[in-house]
Formats: sequence, C-alpha cells, structure tokens
Amino acid sequence: MSALFHDPLWPRAGDWPSAHDPAEASEPVDVALLGVPTWRTSLSATGAHATPAAVREALRRYSPTLIGPPAVDLDAALAIVDAGDVTEPDGDEGEARVRRAVSDLVTRGALVVALGGDNAATVPVARGAAAGGLVTLDAHLDLRDGRSNGSPVRRLVEDGLDPRRIVQIGIADFANSPAYLARAAKLGITVITLDDARRRPAADLMAEAFSIAGDGAGGVHLDIDVDVCDRAVAPACPASVPGGLSAHELRTLVRAAGSSDALVSADIVEIDATADTDDGRTVRLAALCVLELLAGRATR
Repeated sequence: MSALFHDPLWPRAGDWPSAHDPAEASEPVDVALLGVPTWRTSLSATGAHATPAAVREALRRYSPTLIGPPAVDLDAALAIVDAGDVTEPDGDEGEARVRRAVSDLVTRGALVVALGGDNAATVPVARGAAAGGLVTLDAHLDLRDGRSNGSPVRRLVEDGLDPRRIVQIGIADFANSPAYLARAAKLGITVITLDDARRRPAADLMAEAFSIAGDGAGGVHLDIDVDVCDRAVAPACPASVPGGLSAHELRTLVRAAGSSDALVSADIVEIDATADTDDGRTVRLAALCVLELLAGRATR
C-alpha cells in the first residue's frame, strides 16, 4: 500500500498496541486481534496465509470513528490489542498453539477476533474460547468428512459442541449437497438460508441466532466466512458466487452480532489476499468487518 496521508485530526484504525507489550500485560482488554493464517488443508488452492497482514494494512485506510451523534472513537471506547500471528496454525501442533493463544486472551477478558486464513481456523479458535455455541455466516454447511476448510462445523460437533446450539446463516442454493443438508437436519442444526436471511432485519435475525446458540454454558463463537457475499464484493473468496449477501448486509449482520454479550470469539475467514482485485475490495471488506465487531462491542 502506498504511503497514506497524515492528518493529526484524522486518526487511522489499526494502530493498536501489542498484546505482548509488558506495559500492557496487566491491563484489561476488550478486544484482541489474532492472526490465524490457516491454509494447508484448503480444498482449493489459496494464498489465505497472506490475509492477516493484508487486513491489518487495510484497516489503516479507515477511521475508528462512529458518526453518532454523538461521535464515538472506538480507540477511546475500547481497550484493543493486536496479539500478532500464530505461527504455522495448521495441523495438531498448530491448532494447539491457536487454542492456547485464544485461551490466554479470553482469560484477559478479550473478545478475540481471529484474522484467517481459511475456514480451518474456526475449530481451534472456537475451542480455545471454550465456546458452547456457534453462529456462522456462510454459504456452506462445512460438514464435510475429513479435515479441511470444508469440515470445521462437523469437527466441532465431533469434539463435543452441541449441534442444537449451532445456527448457520446464509446457506445458499448450488453451494451444498443433499447428503450434507440431511446431516445438518439429523444433527438438529438450525439452518437459515440466504433467501430467508435477507428477508429479515439483521438485529432480529442475530437476536434469534444468539438466543439459540447461547442457550447453555459457554459463550458463542461467530464464524464470518466472507464467501457468504456476492462475488462482486468478495472476488478473493475462492467459493463466493454471484448473488450472495451485499457488503452492506454482511456488515449490518456483523455489527448486530458484535453487540451480543454472549459473543466470546469471532473469525473472519476464506479470503485469499493474493487473489484480490487491484482495489483490494475483499480485504477491505474484511477490515470493515473487524471495525463492525468493534462498533457492536462499543455500543451494546
């Protein structure tokens, strides 16, 4: 990214202190960013491991300011830290590193926002946060057999997550199979199709989703799979299709989710920054999803 114009009266998002700074270690944390650059088990070729750095860079294009009135400076309203990236997060050892990093941040009181990486990141992040419920924004059910970015929901269920506390929003035609739809129904997962999702107000939809996913011990993990969006706004998502959610629809849903007291962790995944358009529209949307989570947290 070319050098950005400096204006002391126009702060930029993303210049957050390190979570590992000794001066910050004893301070309370509201939100922590964590890079989880999973990619090795992706079903399609991807450069998703390059995405956390690209999202951090894109954040600096935006201001951490809500218009209001009154205006809200997210940097003043929230204690935000950046915990860096987990090295080589794929595989058993990599997932263990992710779980430890997330658990440590949650212990400090933080909402953990994981920057993927592909959807394989969802498993260790949700487990590290000890989430008891799951809400996904995704065109796909992610109930595939095996171990890949197409299997995180199935893996979490096999690890003990109650499928009756899973809500999947945005499930799309022509992006799933009868076998996996039958699997979701048998497990008791709540499936809200793309068409149903866009007919309902975001706040009402998210309130229902978190009521179901938050019904029991443990908080809720939010999986933001950006391929739920229309390919015109998310061309760097390998599996995005024409006709998905608009950027506005996704941002509205994410802000509504961010306002839930039950939310303990979130991931933003399935973006290959190396395949984005010249204007970086997919990565910029991911950066705005980070800010929408912060906005929801600050204004709840």
